[in-house]
Amino acid sequence: MKLYKAVFSVLAFLMCASVMSAQQQPEQPDVYEQAEMEADRLQRILDLEDWQTFYVDSTLKHDFPAMMADYDRLKASKVSNASIYMSVRDKWMERIDSTYKTIFTEEQWNAYLKSGAAREQKARAKRKAKAQGKK
Repeated sequence: MKLYKAVFSVLAFLMCASVMSAQQQPEQPDVYEQAEMEADRLQRILDLEDWQTFYVDSTLKHDFPAMMADYDRLKASKVSNASIYMSVRDKWMERIDSTYKTIFTEEQWNAYLKSGAAREQKARAKRKAKAQGKK
């Protein structure tokens, strides 16, 4: 009987601890919140006009869910190759960058590239060249 009480006590403690830790972890923002946060970040670092922020936000609120839908289709097809997921991400990020280039002024575009986008573009180009070389 004492053994049952001890096991029950340990299980109850573990359940309470797991519930407490789950409550303390902040929720991940959904794709729309991520889009808003990224638009706000770009507005701050690039000094975007309100209309530019609106277009950035609209672009991201369209493209992020579309990218996630592509991921979901791959997951539903049981694709486990990480490079395929990366190629989907690259496709959508190229689209986003292409749209940004039409929205931003030349100075803003250069600042965007300096903020790390140029490095990302080079990495995408390298992955694309590597993938085409395998074919």
